[in-house]
Amino acid sequence: MSEAFSENDYSFMRQFFVSGATHSYSFRIAKLKALKKAIEKYEDALAEALFNDLHKSKEEAFMTEIGFLYAEISHTIKHLQNWILTQNVSTPSAIMPSSSKVLRVPLGVVLIIAPWNYPLQLLLCPLVGAIAGGNCAIIKPSEVTPHTSAVVSQLIRETFDSKFITVIEGDGAVIVPEIMKKHRFDHVFFTGSTAVGREIAKLAANKLVPVTLELGGKSPCIVDKDVELKTAAQRITWGKFTNAGQTCVAPDYLLVHEDRKDELIAGIKHSIDKFYGTDPKSSADYGRIVNERRFDKLTAYLGQGEVISGGEISKSDLYFSPTLMQNVSLDAPVMSEEIFGPILPVFSYKTSEEAIKIINRNANPLALYIFTKNKKVEQLYTSNVEFGGGCINNTLVHLGNPGLPFGGVGNSGVGAYHGKFSFDTFTRPKAILKSATWIDPSIKYPPYRGKLKWLRWFCR
Repeated sequence: MSEAFSENDYSFMRQFFVSGATHSYSFRIAKLKALKKAIEKYEDALAEALFNDLHKSKEEAFMTEIGFLYAEISHTIKHLQNWILTQNVSTPSAIMPSSSKVLRVPLGVVLIIAPWNYPLQLLLCPLVGAIAGGNCAIIKPSEVTPHTSAVVSQLIRETFDSKFITVIEGDGAVIVPEIMKKHRFDHVFFTGSTAVGREIAKLAANKLVPVTLELGGKSPCIVDKDVELKTAAQRITWGKFTNAGQTCVAPDYLLVHEDRKDELIAGIKHSIDKFYGTDPKSSADYGRIVNERRFDKLTAYLGQGEVISGGEISKSDLYFSPTLMQNVSLDAPVMSEEIFGPILPVFSYKTSEEAIKIINRNANPLALYIFTKNKKVEQLYTSNVEFGGGCINNTLVHLGNPGLPFGGVGNSGVGAYHGKFSFDTFTRPKAILKSATWIDPSIKYPPYRGKLKWLRWFCR
């Protein structure tokens, strides 16, 4: 067993939860405020760590990670008192006189496993939901981004009692299976690849542990004939090349109506120059690939089609330029695997049916983006493609609304979170029916002969 999380650690957390210490509204609010204050204290250190791990500028780190967390915590603090209210529900006449209610109760001790691409946000955003739900939590930051992992670990250990929140660091491929085989958690929340998500689900199933799986997939971006092209080009460029394309909901490939293809490509090239300059390598706002393994994987894709923009690479500093490709086979690995990098294959189509046929080759994308002025076209895609969530005439920004659930479907995930959806993920409904004792109708008790007509009346 890993020394990072011992048998005693688990026992202490379980005992702390069972004591009821985490259940009160006042406790939850105090801990949410403490988390926000700790992030504020470590903001500069976190920004520096994100730069060291992924070359994120301070501004991008704030927009996509730190500021995102501030907004999520503030939203949760504002609404938690309403979320925890008991819900009174109706009671059928057959079991009157009684009253019925639903409580949202904590799950217990939960495990949160984060990926490397947004190593702060995707670790602590689920933690906000776990705290709001009244749980104890073990959190596992990604070892692939060691600088961020180290700062977050220090932040958590300094802010929270380890009986309440524990951080475990190290090789996830070793540690996570160890602790999941050893202990039964009350929920496992995993963000990462589909392949690893399947393994997490198998481990959880052995102990009947519920899971939330935030996975990935090939998220298409469709550009209709009837579109505001300049805006589309800018928003696609931003959505694709933020974090050097290492975003689970980044547009994975582009489907553009054949009448607008050349114009759109020109617009994206112009937007790349506008955002990152003619040499993105020197831009303070353009990131780097996380490690050599990922860099080599992306480099292999370059030979699978025609590079029409970008394609400049430098392994020594893990630089991979914003890249557009065309004449790519739909059977090529770059079109059957999630790219997770700054490569955007471009395809043209004549009809929406043709575009949907291409999308369905990689079913259940995590996100779908549609650029159109035509509501019928919008309705066609949203009704006929199974996807987790997405945007009309934008990219990525649906994640920024805590009123919307974020999650996949089928191959792209199980469950959802953000805002109240996080609270619901880390709590469960408990049903309570209370009956009066001043009357006790005999119709429900044996013998039943002769009572069928009355039973039918009550159950009509």
